[in-house]
Amino acid sequence: MAKQQVFDQHPVSVRAAREFVTRTLTGWGVPDRRDDVRLCVSELATNALLHGGDRTCGFLVAMSINDAVLRVEVHDASSEMPRTRTPDDCSNTGRGLFLVAECADGWGVDETGPLKAVWAEFQAVHVRRPEVVSR
Repeated sequence: MAKQQVFDQHPVSVRAAREFVTRTLTGWGVPDRRDDVRLCVSELATNALLHGGDRTCGFLVAMSINDAVLRVEVHDASSEMPRTRTPDDCSNTGRGLFLVAECADGWGVDETGPLKAVWAEFQAVHVRRPEVVSR
């Protein structure tokens, strides 16, 4: 299963990306780790918004499930690689990738020419199949 959506380069798009994730997981019947997935997408979308390069093209959120592994990707128009920072107790920023690393089972970056996709994976996601009612 796979699904994706493009979002405008606007602060309300982070909330819209979280809602897209919730709708997609609900539609797929995936209850597992919903909060972790939403948090990671929120952080990655915020990074794409703040550091994503070309402000006119927005960012793309892609989701897929293969062999009980849920993968979420946030694509943006910057080739600049994200940097993890050690969070400072007094700082209001710099925690995004730290949170992704803590919540996801794995994360990384794929470069595709001048673009990049930052991804997070969640292991052992169970898909609930709709019950078949026989008559």
